[in-house]
Amino acid sequence: MFSPSPIQSLRFNDHNFYLKRDDLLHPQFSGNKARKFYHFLVNDLPGITYLVGSGSAQANSLYSLAALAQLKDLQCDFYVDHIPSQLRQNPCGNYQAALALGANIIDVSEITGQQQRNLDAFMQRQIKPTLLNHQLLIPEGGRCHYAREGVQLLGQEIEQWQIQRDISHLNIMLPAGTGTTALYLSEYFHQRQSKVKVLSCACVGNEAYLSQQFSLLNPDSNCHPQILPRRKNYHFGKLYRQLYQLWLTLIQQSQVEFDLLYDPIGWQCLIDFLDKQEETTPTLYIHQGGLLGNQSMLPRYQRKYPDLTPI
Repeated sequence: MFSPSPIQSLRFNDHNFYLKRDDLLHPQFSGNKARKFYHFLVNDLPGITYLVGSGSAQANSLYSLAALAQLKDLQCDFYVDHIPSQLRQNPCGNYQAALALGANIIDVSEITGQQQRNLDAFMQRQIKPTLLNHQLLIPEGGRCHYAREGVQLLGQEIEQWQIQRDISHLNIMLPAGTGTTALYLSEYFHQRQSKVKVLSCACVGNEAYLSQQFSLLNPDSNCHPQILPRRKNYHFGKLYRQLYQLWLTLIQQSQVEFDLLYDPIGWQCLIDFLDKQEETTPTLYIHQGGLLGNQSMLPRYQRKYPDLTPI
């Protein structure tokens, strides 16, 4: 349904990298969510009339599911724990784009009077049993075994590129939320007995949480990516001066825009890792899209740190 994403060279902070541009896969359906939802895109969904998901009001999965629903001529219902009043009044980013695609965004706090910690469980309770067969429930972040198909395709694309470039040993880096893409990519190369090492880092929760997410998908730790340590514990969605500074510098040096939520942590962990390595194994960073989220996060950073410039 889409061509392999291009791979380009990039230099950042005195290191050379390859960059796989999964942000360019499709105008509406790109990044790691395109990989996770690939199965639903290319297969028929007989009897299904609704795609049902959950997450935050600015989640990348919200926009991707809305786009997928439009491409498949389905309705998208998406449960969120709350919708900030500022976002309601000034829609932007994934929220605005999903609304434009016809998504039905359901604010759980309006139903229950409070935010829900487990949206997936609430979502399943809300759906009427008589409608269940007509609705496809996709876990938060696309964390399900169906994601393996699209991630395996990603692995095949990288493998073909390796053959063309005569690259055997390779590090692949991608930051993680639920860790689904990183786990299935590492699993793919482990099964191929290749000399590829998949690296990742925790952007939601800590390293123990990410390791647990890997184990829930595949209990064999030999298949798990290597988790790179962070300089400090970052609270998801909170603004950090050093991460914004890195993001500005990364754009200046690479001329490529990256996601503000995951990529600064990913690049920081990767640079710290490489600075300690004596070997020169080529490193491929996977650009996982998510740029619509910058529309809401960048103004927050600009208001908080108006003095920052690239270094």
